[in-house]
Amino acid sequence: MHIALFGSDIAIGHKEKIGSLIQGLVSGGVALSYYSGLYPLLESISEEMGFDLPEGPLFSSSDDLPEQLDLFLSLGGDGTFLHSLTIVRDRDVKVAGVNFGRLGFLTAAKAGEENGNWIPAILEGKFDVIKRATLRIFSDSLPEDFFPFALNEISIQRRTPYMIGIDLKINGMSLPTYWADGLLIATPTGSTAYSLSVGGPIVTPEAGVFAISPIAPHNLNVRPLIVPDNVEIEMEIHSRAEEVMLTVDNREVIIPSSAKIKLEKGSFSMSTVSLGKEGFFDALQEKLLWGADKRNNLQ
Repeated sequence: MHIALFGSDIAIGHKEKIGSLIQGLVSGGVALSYYSGLYPLLESISEEMGFDLPEGPLFSSSDDLPEQLDLFLSLGGDGTFLHSLTIVRDRDVKVAGVNFGRLGFLTAAKAGEENGNWIPAILEGKFDVIKRATLRIFSDSLPEDFFPFALNEISIQRRTPYMIGIDLKINGMSLPTYWADGLLIATPTGSTAYSLSVGGPIVTPEAGVFAISPIAPHNLNVRPLIVPDNVEIEMEIHSRAEEVMLTVDNREVIIPSSAKIKLEKGSFSMSTVSLGKEGFFDALQEKLLWGADKRNNLQ
């Protein structure tokens, strides 16, 4: 089995957990590849803990990611997991997240004590695969090297104190202008992220829809909107400011406020690993405290 290890800003306090993880993989006969930004930390940990780090190729982007790969292991939080999309891209590679962060809603396992349980499950293929839809953006204002796909959401936001107006078309049909700090279009995966924070609905991962939500709208009668994921969404911006901020998951770029933007469902999905320990609704209760109410614990 060939596994790629990916991560970046892992706190130094997690050294023992990382070392235990690598030793567990190696004892299972796994061949490893390493993200170049993570490799120096792994070397340091192996020397400090007194074990040999197996040799393996390094990768820094999608261009040099090894071809023969069984699993892409993202070490970190949800931000690291989202960054994985820019490396894996349209490769049919299963991605599993190991949570070294705070929330870890998208991750399959938590670093630490559970290593003895989930590592054998990974090595034996005892997991489910969830296909998560992506969202693609088209705009002449994007830098040439910008990866135009999102796993969570795409948003347009103001950069100045001036609110912005956003004209929206869905399959060519115009909606009333959104006057707000911005507008956010989320995938089902992203419905429990930023979209949730701005009042968007919770959507199950397999639902074939996008959620459109205004950010701090200047209208009392504006509500989030659910649309099928096979529609084409067009946006045109009105602003006194010359520039606005475009976010694609945890990446951002400044574009002219005159930019034309089109969104549609991505041509590929991301295959993510679920170990089956908890379902979507269990994760909502455990990690987002959905329904937390002392009355629910009364017998």
